[in-house]
Amino acid sequence: MATKTAKARRRSVLVRMAGVTAGLALLTAGTVTQAQASTTAGYIGDGYANNTHGVWCVQHLLNDIAYDYGYGRPLAEDGLWGPDTRSWVMWYQRTAPSLFNLTVDGIVGKGTGGYLLLEGDDYYGGNNYCYTYVPSRF
Repeated sequence: MATKTAKARRRSVLVRMAGVTAGLALLTAGTVTQAQASTTAGYIGDGYANNTHGVWCVQHLLNDIAYDYGYGRPLAEDGLWGPDTRSWVMWYQRTAPSLFNLTVDGIVGKGTGGYLLLEGDDYYGGNNYCYTYVPSRF
């Protein structure tokens, strides 16, 4: 399980990243085209037309974050939306720093998706593979 010091360090880094991201967004407002995939990726959750790649990305990124919190990798990365994935999305929405201001609804929208991309695996998260499939406002 991650120590309190590691968790505090991680959250401190995330707060700084969110500040830098917000600053860069203000600086580049109007220069980024609307063709960015993450701003057009569909929401993921109950009642949505869930893209298999998007669901896989959510499961993978949640597993990375859960592992950092000492929960191992609790989700099957099968690309299928179900109650376990929804439950872990809600866990993340409750666990994320209050600065993120996430609604605990089990839906991966632009807020939840954006922070999953920031906090999860750098290889798939960030602006890499999952950026195309997970909704984000960044």
